[in-house]
Amino acid sequence: MDSKNTNDWLFEITPKNKFFSLNFKEIWQYRDLLMLFVKRDIITVYKQTVLGPLWYLIQPLFTSITFTIIFNNVAGIKTGSIPPFLFNLAGIMVWNYFTACLNGTSDTFKSNASIFGKVYFPRIITPLSIVISNLIKFGIQFCIFIFFYIFFYFQGADLSFNGAILFFPILIAFMGILGLGLGMMISSMVTKYRDLNNLVGFGVQLLMYISAVMYPMELIKEKLPRLGWIVQYNPLAYVIETSRYMLLNIGSISILGLVYAMAITLIVFFVGLLIFNRTEKSFIDTV
Repeated sequence: MDSKNTNDWLFEITPKNKFFSLNFKEIWQYRDLLMLFVKRDIITVYKQTVLGPLWYLIQPLFTSITFTIIFNNVAGIKTGSIPPFLFNLAGIMVWNYFTACLNGTSDTFKSNASIFGKVYFPRIITPLSIVISNLIKFGIQFCIFIFFYIFFYFQGADLSFNGAILFFPILIAFMGILGLGLGMMISSMVTKYRDLNNLVGFGVQLLMYISAVMYPMELIKEKLPRLGWIVQYNPLAYVIETSRYMLLNIGSISILGLVYAMAITLIVFFVGLLIFNRTEKSFIDTV
C-alpha cells in the first residue's frame, strides 16, 4: 500500500500496552478452553505409552526407594521414628509438583507457537492449565502416600498427623505459584536464548539437593554450618520441611521462614507475569 494511504485505516490492532495484566474476568470467560488444555495435558502425555498413568506412581516410588538406599542406608541420614521411605516420599511428592509446574510452563511459548500465532485467547491460560493438570497428578501421588502411611501405621510405626495439615493445600498452592512464576520467566527468555532450555533440567536437579528433599534442614545446619545458609535462603526448603511437619509430625515449623518463602513466591510470580506479558506481544517474531 502507498505510504500516503496508511492513515486511511479506521482501526489499528496493536498489543495492549499495560505493563502488568492479570484479567481474571477474561480468564473466567475462557474457562472452557482452560479445561480443554487441562484435559489435553493429562491425557496426551501418556496416551501412547505402555503403562500410561501408572508413570505418575512409578516415578515417585522408585525415587523414594533410591533415596532410601543411598541417603538413609548408605549415608546414614536418620529420620527419627519415621520410616525413611515415607520420609522421602513426602518430600519427593511435594517436590515433584513444583518441578512438574516449572518444567511444563518453561516451554510455553515454544511448544504453543502454532496455536498462539493463529487465534487469540489469554496466553496465561496455557501455563495455568499446566499447573492445574499437575495438581491432579499430585492428587494421585498423594493417595499413594496415604496408602503407605496407613501401611506403616499398622506395621507399628510412630505416625501422626499434625493439626497444621489443614493448611497443607495452601502450601501446595504456593508451590504451584512459585513453579508458575519461574516457568513464565524461563519461557519468556527461551524465546531469545534457546540454549537456556537445556540448562533447566540440570538446574532443577541441582536445586533439589539444596531444597531439603531428602534430609532434614537441621541436619545441614549441624553437619555443614558453613554451607547451611544456602539451604536457609532457599524458600523451597521451608515449604518441603513444613510439608513433612504437617504430614508426618516431624521436624519443626518456622513461621518466619514460611513468611519469607511466601514473599519470595509472590515476588517471583509477579515478576514472571510482567516478563510473560511483555514477551507475548512480540514472541512470534523470535520463536
